Amino acid sequence: MPWFDHDDCSLHYEEYGHGTPLILIHGLGSSSQDWELQLPVLSRHYRLIVVDVRGHGRSDKPRERYSIPGFSADLSALIEHLDLPPAHVVGLSMGGMIAFQLAVDEPGSVRSLCIVNSAPEVKVRSANDYWQWTKRWTLARVLSLNTIGKALGNRLFPKPQQADLRRKMAERWAKNDKRAYLASFDAIVGWGVQERLSSIACPTLVISADHDYTPVAQKQIYVKLLPDARLVVIEDSRHATPLDQPEVFNATLLEFLKTVDTTAQDH
Repeated sequence: MPWFDHDDCSLHYEEYGHGTPLILIHGLGSSSQDWELQLPVLSRHYRLIVVDVRGHGRSDKPRERYSIPGFSADLSALIEHLDLPPAHVVGLSMGGMIAFQLAVDEPGSVRSLCIVNSAPEVKVRSANDYWQWTKRWTLARVLSLNTIGKALGNRLFPKPQQADLRRKMAERWAKNDKRAYLASFDAIVGWGVQERLSSIACPTLVISADHDYTPVAQKQIYVKLLPDARLVVIEDSRHATPLDQPEVFNATLLEFLKTVDTTAQDH
């Protein structure tokens, strides 16, 4: 299992397959394990690289403030460490924010972008925004990670046949380092690159679950700000689309990547 060091932090990543690089970035409180239903399929077509973001999974959890630009700088350092050509970059939730940051800061590193159930900014503007974030912030500090994991599992995977996904969610969430989890949570609030979206020239696919935390309408607004983007809505899905609708997700992503690669060859 490979590690590399950047900015006094040892970061864990794994590689599978061969070909054009495809990087997968997980969400808050998660790890590269959350791509388990993508690994066998995507690695047949691409050089697949999954990372544990600083403070998550098997990467170090330094006691410091975290930031989305900092997470993106870690990813940029990994791309340099592996000497990768421009890569397809896929990010789920917080991973989508890291992917957006990379695309505006290091456009030459990104061949295409796939943003899953995410947004280009998390700004607290209205009284309701403030109330929602204060509530989440307080609960994250008061409740145990075990309790949060169980509640999230029930919310993300409510169907009777999803018991295994609920169990995995609760088990994995409980393994988080609470201080690193809270520092990552704090990194999201107030972050944003929405005013820089017009600079993202690469092909972009935005995937939204029909029952994501934020409505599809919010994704439609920012998709219009991207020069070369389209939105796909996946039905009967919640925030963890790669886990609750893996077949549809994998097929949608592969179709997009194939189109990008074919178009690139034609030019």
